[in-house]
Amino acid sequence: MEKVRVRFAPSPTGPLHLGGVRTALYDYLFAKNQGGEFVLRIEDTDTARYVEGAEEYIEEALEWCGIIPDESPKKGGKYAPYRQSERREIYDRYTEQILKTDYAYMAFDTPEELDAIRAEYETKGDVFSYDNKTRNRLRNSLALSEEEVQKLLDEKTPYVVRFKMPVDRILNLEDIIRGKSSVNTNTLDDKVLVKNDGMPTYHFANVIDDHEMKITHVIRGEEWLPSLGLHTLLYEAMQWEAPQFAHLSLILKPEGKGKLSKRDGDKFGFPVFPLDFKDPETGNISKGYRENGYLPDAFINMIALLGWSPADDKEILPLKEMIKEFDLHKVHKAGARFSKEKAEWFNHQYIQLKSDKELLDILKSTDLDLSHISDDKLIRIIHLMKERATFPKDIYENGKFFFEAPTSYDEKASKKAWNEDTATILSELSVVLEKTETFNAETLKQVVHDFADNKGLGMGKVMMPLRLALVGELKGPDVPDIMELLGKEETIVRIDNAINNFK
Repeated sequence: MEKVRVRFAPSPTGPLHLGGVRTALYDYLFAKNQGGEFVLRIEDTDTARYVEGAEEYIEEALEWCGIIPDESPKKGGKYAPYRQSERREIYDRYTEQILKTDYAYMAFDTPEELDAIRAEYETKGDVFSYDNKTRNRLRNSLALSEEEVQKLLDEKTPYVVRFKMPVDRILNLEDIIRGKSSVNTNTLDDKVLVKNDGMPTYHFANVIDDHEMKITHVIRGEEWLPSLGLHTLLYEAMQWEAPQFAHLSLILKPEGKGKLSKRDGDKFGFPVFPLDFKDPETGNISKGYRENGYLPDAFINMIALLGWSPADDKEILPLKEMIKEFDLHKVHKAGARFSKEKAEWFNHQYIQLKSDKELLDILKSTDLDLSHISDDKLIRIIHLMKERATFPKDIYENGKFFFEAPTSYDEKASKKAWNEDTATILSELSVVLEKTETFNAETLKQVVHDFADNKGLGMGKVMMPLRLALVGELKGPDVPDIMELLGKEETIVRIDNAINNFK
C-alpha cells in the first residue's frame, strides 16, 4: 500500500484560527495513526493579502501544540520548496501542459469588460457566470481565431488561464466523512487556474503540489466542498490519480448560527487563536490561548473533540492516545459548537494531571515575579492550590495570602465568622499554638480539635474565624495546611492582627 501522506496548507494572511488548528491536528493524527507523514506547506500565492510574520506565527503555533511536521519550509524535505511562491517554475511547466489539453483556455477579458457584462446581466435580473453557456461569446482562445489569439500574445496582452468545464457531465464524488454525492458540470463555472501575473490560483496550485508531493489524503474545511468537482476534474485533465478527500465541518459559535469568529471571541471573552498575534500594520494584539494560560495538551484535547468522538466517549486523551484512536470515519458531519466553559474545564483537568514540579516550571515561565519565593515553598503552595486552579496563574492569584498577610477582611465573611466571643477564643488559641512544638498540619489539626473540645465549642466557631484571620476570606485549603506553610510566627501574627482589627 502507498504510504499515507497528508498536508496542512494554510495561507499566511493572518493568525491561525481555531478551525485551522483543528484541521492541522486531524491531518497529524490521521498521518501518525497510519504510520504516515505530515507536511506543512505555505500557500502564499495571494500576495495582496500576505501578512508579515504570519508564516512564522503558523510554525510557532503548531510547535506549541505539539503538531510537528515531518516536512516544512523550516525543516525542508525531499519535495521542497514548501512555499508556493518558490515553486513558480513547476507551475509554469504544468500551465503549459494543461493548455495543450481540452481542459483549459486563455481568457483575455479585462476586469472592466467583465464588470460591464455583470452589470448588463443585473439590469435584466440575471447573474453572470463565466461558463459553458457564455464562454464562446467572450474574449478568449475558444471564441477567437488562432490568428487573433496569436496577435494578442504577440502584443503581450494580459490573460488568465481558465478551466474549461465539460458540458452536462454528472460527476460522482466521494468523501471519507460525507460519503457519496454527485454534481452536474453545468452548475459549475470556468474557474481561473492561472492569474494574469502567471501565478496559479489555489485551485491549480494545490492540485499540482498535492500531486508533486505525493499527497494521498486531503483533509480540509467544508468551505472547499463546492470545489471538489473542479479539483477532481483537474486530476482527470492532468491524468493523475486523485487523493482521497475528507471535508471537516465548521466549528460553530457558542450561541446562534454560523462559524466561530474573532468577533464571537471578543463578545464572549475567549481567544480564537492559539497564540497572541500582533497585527504588523495596526499594532493591535489578538489574544491567544497560550498567553491566556492554557496548557498546550489541554488545548489540543479540547480542539480534537470539536468534531470527533473517540471510543467510549472518553474526554481526556493525551496526544499519544489520540493518535492511537483517531479514525477519519468517526469525524462528525455536523458542526461542533464551541464552549468557553468546556475549554476551561479541559485546562483544569490537565492542571490536575501535572506534577507539582511541572507546574512550578510552568509558573516560572509566566510573567509573574516569583523571585521572592523559594522553589520549595512554591511547590508546597502548588500542591495545596492546584485543585482549585483553572489556569496556572490561579495558583498564585488564589494563594496570594501565603505571601501577603491580609490588610482587610471580607465584609460578608466577617459578619458570618466573627462575633463578640471570637477575639477571646482566638487569643486563647494563640497561646496554645505558641506552645505547640511540632508545627505541621497533622499535629495542628489535632491541637485545634482538642482546643475546641476542651472549650465546648463547635469546630466552626474556631475554624471559621481562624481562616478569616489567616486568609482575609473564608476560602483556601485546609486551615492546618495553611498554618503549616505560614509557620508558627506568621500564624500568630495574623491572629493578633485580626483581633486588633475587629476591636
